[in-house]
Amino acid sequence: MRTRVKFCGFCNVEDLIQAQMLGVDAVGFVLYEQSKRFVSVEQLQKLARYLTTFVTPVLLFVNPNKDLVIDALRILPNATLQFHGNEPVAFCSSFSRPWIKAVSIQNSEELLLKEKQYCDAQALLVDAPSSQWGGSGKIFDWNLIQQGNKSRIILAGGLSADNVAQAIRVVKPCAVDVSSGIEIDPGKKDFEKMKRFLQQVRLADQK
Repeated sequence: MRTRVKFCGFCNVEDLIQAQMLGVDAVGFVLYEQSKRFVSVEQLQKLARYLTTFVTPVLLFVNPNKDLVIDALRILPNATLQFHGNEPVAFCSSFSRPWIKAVSIQNSEELLLKEKQYCDAQALLVDAPSSQWGGSGKIFDWNLIQQGNKSRIILAGGLSADNVAQAIRVVKPCAVDVSSGIEIDPGKKDFEKMKRFLQQVRLADQK
């Protein structure tokens, strides 16, 4: 099994093209106004023109109204949805698209409860607890995931080229998600960091 890689928080065309050229599996767009990586529906429409056929677009929301999700899906009808707020399962499932639920956990038992709660989700994106919506950017104890269903776990939280190989060895997730760990500034990616991150994921898979 190959660990899939999602780069999140794209705000400009150059970064998007470079990430796809490097071979990333999925790219995320944040439609949450309070995020430093926020893109409007109009910006999303421009970025969508540069998506290649075999890269999965992921639309990230935090407690959105239904119209926002529908507007974004008109631009990217093949997108996977990712929810970071308190969205109920019925809402997440109402768009007839695969969806991911972001969760934070304090212990391994909590992860098992989240798996049952969001059993309709394609995957759980497991992140460190944070006072802000939309991702922590912090590492947490990866051993808390040992009891989870690894085929549905996307690991996030403070990942970078320096620690992603170790994270994969410990957790063995189906995918890893990174944003700040491949950036120069919020919303501006670094080509070399993206390249090194992918190289470290591949090395971990080989070992």
